Amino acid sequence: MRIDVISAVPEIFESPLNYSILKRAQNKGKVEIVIHNLRDYAFNKHKQIDDKPFGGGPGMVLKPEPFFECIEKLKSERKYDYIIFTSPRGKVFEQKIANRISLASNIMFVTGHYKDIDDRVIKTFATEELSIGNFILTGGELPAVIMIDAIVRLIPGVLNDSESALNDSFMDGEVIEAPAFTRPAEYRGMKVPEVLLSGNEKEIKKWKTEQSKTLTERWKNFNN
Repeated sequence: MRIDVISAVPEIFESPLNYSILKRAQNKGKVEIVIHNLRDYAFNKHKQIDDKPFGGGPGMVLKPEPFFECIEKLKSERKYDYIIFTSPRGKVFEQKIANRISLASNIMFVTGHYKDIDDRVIKTFATEELSIGNFILTGGELPAVIMIDAIVRLIPGVLNDSESALNDSFMDGEVIEAPAFTRPAEYRGMKVPEVLLSGNEKEIKKWKTEQSKTLTERWKNFNN
C-alpha cells in the first residue's frame, strides 16, 4: 500500500509515523507513506497558501491553487482508490471503514489547517470526507494519523500476531473485547480471574464472551 498525505504543516507527521507499528510496517515494505508539503506548490515567492474568506468572517482559508497543483501531479503518477479529506463535516471514521480502506493499494489524505480548505478543492477531488468526531482541532493532520494507524495495522503481515487485529473491539460489529491480564497473577492484592489461569478453554471462552457482553452494554450506555 502507498499512502500520500498533503499537509500545510508536514512536520506534525514526523514523530507518529516513525515509531512503533507504523515504523515497522514501513520497514517491512508493507506500506509506503509519503508526506507532501503544500507550500511546495504555492505560486508566489512568499509561499502563501491561505487568504481571507470571501463573504467575510474570521480565520484564514487554504487557497485552491496549491491543492490543485499537488493533487493533479499525484494523480498523474498513479490511480488512487481513495482521496480522503479529513473534515469535521465528514462521516465519522469507524472500524468498518478502516477495514474497507485497508484493502486499497493507493490512498491519498488531504488535510486542512486553519479555518478550512476552499470548497472547490473538496468538490473536485474528494472521494470521501471523514471525521474522527464532533469536535474541532487546529488541523486535519492528527485525524489523518489516527486513520492511517487504524488502516495500516490491518494490512497482512504488519502485526506479528495476525489474530490480534481480528480479535480487537469493533472488528465484529459493535462489540467490545474482553479485558486483558498478564503476569504477575497477583499484584498489590489484585488477582487475575481464576478462570484465565485454569487452562479450560471452554470456560475461558465463556468468561470472555460474558465480559465482552458486559463491556459492550456499558459502551452502548456511554454513547446513548
